[in-house]
Amino acid sequence: MRTRLLALKSAVPPYVLEQEDVVERAGRLFRGRRDIERLLPVFANTGIARRYSCVPIDWYEVPHGWRDRTSLYVENAVDLLAQVTQSVLAEAHLRKEDIDAIVVSSTTGIATPSLDALAVERLGLRRDIRRLPIFGLGCAGGVTGLARAADLAQARPGSRVLFLVVELCALTFRKDDHSKSNIVATALFGDGAAGAIVSTEGDGPEFGAGAEFTWPASLDIMGWEVEEDGLKALFSQSIPTLVANDFRTILHGFLARNDLRLADIDRFACHPGGAKVLDALEDAFEIERGALVESRGVLRDFGNMSAVTALFVLERMDWRRKGQRILMSALGPGFTSVLQVLEG
Repeated sequence: MRTRLLALKSAVPPYVLEQEDVVERAGRLFRGRRDIERLLPVFANTGIARRYSCVPIDWYEVPHGWRDRTSLYVENAVDLLAQVTQSVLAEAHLRKEDIDAIVVSSTTGIATPSLDALAVERLGLRRDIRRLPIFGLGCAGGVTGLARAADLAQARPGSRVLFLVVELCALTFRKDDHSKSNIVATALFGDGAAGAIVSTEGDGPEFGAGAEFTWPASLDIMGWEVEEDGLKALFSQSIPTLVANDFRTILHGFLARNDLRLADIDRFACHPGGAKVLDALEDAFEIERGALVESRGVLRDFGNMSAVTALFVLERMDWRRKGQRILMSALGPGFTSVLQVLEG
């Protein structure tokens, strides 16, 4: 028996950040950088119209330390996880007592006890539930975490595994960091959460082949640097080039090992790291520029929510439709590509 995806839901925090408002604030906050006017067009070039934040836009006007950021991270992450859990249970027509295991992925904050334990307490999940917190996967955490949840369900047939992912990227903003990477991060990232339930029993698409590939000597491509006042985004300008040069080879190797062809894939649920990355992915998939409609739409409406984003993309698709094959993909720190097939 293969593991199936039984339910999928998403959630966002309450504050809306319109990109035109963000660029106006950024112009003021980063005015100490001489070439800020030259860099501001990056906000328009992202293809993002709005994002969501767990704090109002005025929060970004003053400095914040680890204690403030962590308190906000834990409070808002657990709120969003509780919200999305209730939604996904309702969609699957299950009770909280039916959940046997919980997997939680997040990389934008720290919590000990971990978020899975906090969610168990908030929601009143079973005391004997199996728990797996995942940290450090970054933008790949949604697809990789979902695959790990499917592995847990496969290992114990009949069990129901709740997968949750939450990222509060906005809380990593550091107003006194005028580096180009921080300005790009300010233009790209938003907050959100998603949840899924997987099991070998029930109705839904099956988890097919999956794989990961980690580039050699690529640890400095993407990640966090720990600063005194928070986490500093680290991502290289070379990411679109790496995708353009190497992803096609990785993709075709994965397909060949699993007796698949590119023509066998009906839909692509890709993490939209940015507009240039989507261009490179469309080239690798041999589809027209702009064809990744759901990925581009999620980027436009929510921004890059790190690990959460790929599940928002999948949710926009008719993922329950019989007879179709969906390929999920994401890129994250390592530098790693993750692929996962869903078969209807």
